[in-house]
Amino acid sequence: MKEEERVLTLDDYEYGVMVNALNELRNGLIEEQRPTDAVDELLLKTIDAPTKKQKRRSHDEAR
Repeated sequence: MKEEERVLTLDDYEYGVMVNALNELRNGLIEEQRPTDAVDELLLKTIDAPTKKQKRRSHDEAR
């Protein structure tokens, strides 16, 4: 059975908030000497997420 996936679309500000929040959570877990594996994976996945390239309008569409 295939796992369900979710796709988020974030602007640059939201992306920064997400990375910062995950990093703060990770730091808190480290301070409490708790495992960070799940947060580490999610943080890396977020950092490595590809950007969606803007579609260029063709010359005919511009008219």
